[in-house]
Amino acid sequence: MTSTSAALAGPHEHLRAQDRWRAIEVVFWLATLLPFLVTPNYLSLASQVAITALFALSLDLILGYAGIVSLGHAAFFGFGAYAAGILSKHGWGEPLSGLLFAGIAAGLLGYLMSFIIARFRHLALIMITLGFGLLLLEAANSAGWLTGGADGLQGVRMWPLLGMFRFDLYGFTAYWYSLILLFLLFLVSRRLINSPFGLSLRGIRENSTRMRAIGAESRAHIRKIYTISAAMAGIAGGLLTQTTETVSLGVLDFQRSADILVILVLGGAGRLYGGLIGAIIFLVARDQFSGINPQYWYFPIGVLLVVVVLFLPGGILGGLAQITGSERFQRMVRPLMVWRGKSP
Repeated sequence: MTSTSAALAGPHEHLRAQDRWRAIEVVFWLATLLPFLVTPNYLSLASQVAITALFALSLDLILGYAGIVSLGHAAFFGFGAYAAGILSKHGWGEPLSGLLFAGIAAGLLGYLMSFIIARFRHLALIMITLGFGLLLLEAANSAGWLTGGADGLQGVRMWPLLGMFRFDLYGFTAYWYSLILLFLLFLVSRRLINSPFGLSLRGIRENSTRMRAIGAESRAHIRKIYTISAAMAGIAGGLLTQTTETVSLGVLDFQRSADILVILVLGGAGRLYGGLIGAIIFLVARDQFSGINPQYWYFPIGVLLVVVVLFLPGGILGGLAQITGSERFQRMVRPLMVWRGKSP
């Protein structure tokens, strides 16, 4: 192989290596089945974790990989939630097609918004996304004839999933439904990120000006990933509507956008699993802390966030990567690796 062909093959070999499954990933996804066996009384909470993890994954695609900071990502989550709810209210409660409708509706909204997003960076982008989220919230509040306004959307009724599985109060159907969709969309995101397109997104995040200088279509890439991210957020919103059979203005408010950003910071942006880990930690901590003190449960969450930002700037997964990649850790595990015949 010539040096030129080797240089061209290098990035593709790296992407293929990144796309290979590791043992720890298999263990993680097998562990998501434990709530069925260990904590069956918390399946409703587990389904909320899965939905929130999907929402966080959608934000990670634009924030962690393309560098698009958004304080209004709940706009697409809420748009998908209302789309699925309104469709059900008017007589069509089939879950899978309703979820597809929610994703398409949010994706179209994201596509229209992406033409503005692709033109701005940094502080201007933060203000635009925040303003867009607030505008959509106020529009939903004003259009009470369609959305129910402050009272929420009434009359959402879902048909049994696949004609057999009803959404019960115990959350059994809700959890496996949400978990399967999370896994499938995670596979799509993983394949997307570990591709030349994903590599281009990283380049745009690091230096969009240089990417344009070498001929990369940075604005086109931003529009694509923003549309995909919006569609995924809309699917997450539709999942929430279908599994709870309720829609309120809370799906669009700033608090939801802020919470999902906190979740991503906790877990680690730009790592795919960061949003999933962050969602587990945040929602379980919220459930436990609110049970101890319903009024001041945000205080320990704030302390946790400050500690992570101070000592683990790359989030929990970023901190673990630093620890496992340190020379001291390598010296500690080298005898075990040699014993297994895998000397680093």
